[in-house]
Amino acid sequence: MSEEEKIVLAIRVRGQVRVKPQIEDTLNKLLLGRLHQARILKISPSLEGMIVKAKDYITWGEVSEEVIEKLLLKRGRLPGNVRLTDSYVKKNSKYSGIKALAKAIASGNADVKEVEGLKPIFRLTPPSKGFKGRKNVGRGMGGITGYRGEDINSLALRMI
Repeated sequence: MSEEEKIVLAIRVRGQVRVKPQIEDTLNKLLLGRLHQARILKISPSLEGMIVKAKDYITWGEVSEEVIEKLLLKRGRLPGNVRLTDSYVKKNSKYSGIKALAKAIASGNADVKEVEGLKPIFRLTPPSKGFKGRKNVGRGMGGITGYRGEDINSLALRMI
């Protein structure tokens, strides 16, 4: 996996009120239209530009294989709000189960789209024990938005 192909988890942490139309459009293109929605993304230059543009409304960082597996298991949804199962993954993709799919996604060889019918968005709950910091300032100034690096994993686990 090269530097351009890092896998990140992007989570929307600010709501829909008083968002500039250009940024709202960018968030909708990222499929992060609502609060606490998450998405696993393979970073490309154009996606990186979209993430930077929406940095005041989302938080993102490199995601681990175990978090991807938990996301798929607990929050992966099919049409009709049906949970994702190992048997469904085996029947509708080339992977033997959720664990194998998570491993492939984490290594950059697969995407959520490879399982037919799997929704690319994960609806999360607000984090247990709350956010650490203020919402309306960037990550470097003690806020919750912006780039987190590996810390995204602990936040995601609290939101699953």
